[in-house]
Order: sequence, then C-alpha cells, then structure tokens
Amino acid sequence: MSHYALVTMVIKDEEKLTQYLAVGGPAVAKHGGRPIAGGPAALALQEPHGTTRGVVLEFPASENVTEWLDDPELSDVHALRDAAADVTILSLPAMG
Repeated sequence: MSHYALVTMVIKDEEKLTQYLAVGGPAVAKHGGRPIAGGPAALALQEPHGTTRGVVLEFPASENVTEWLDDPELSDVHALRDAAADVTILSLPAMG
C-alpha cells in the first residue's frame, strides 16, 4: 500500500533552494517516490514563520521513506535541503 511524506520548508536561502530542487526530485525517485501535490505552484495560506513551500510525496511503502532519508549517498542532497530551509517531514500512512 502506498505511503506518503509531507515535506514543508520554511525558506532560509532561495539560491540554495533552487540548487536543491535540481537534485531533490531524482533523490526521491531513487527510492520509488514521486511528488503528487504541491511544489512550486503551492499556495501558502498561513506562513507564521516565513516563506513556506511544501510537497506531498508518494512512496510504495513506509520503508522507502526511511531509506530515502537515511541513504548515505544522498547526504549532500539532504544537507543542501537543510541549508536552504527549516524542514519538517511527516511520514503519513494511507487512510482507509
């Protein structure tokens, strides 16, 4: 059954965010993930802590989310993401 990750980012550095977006998608795809909602066209309705972006990612299983985050080959990608924004990632099981 599919498993989801909700990623929210309060932007700290737009230039680093642009760099991250170029490599973030392939990093997610490496573990079977794909964006299904959000991205650059997302509209933040409340931003109490600064400019916020978000995306919902779909993975085949919860293990894929963990593997994506723990993949040592992606440590530079994750470091770039964390330099670009204050990030929250929630692991969300499918409902129903």
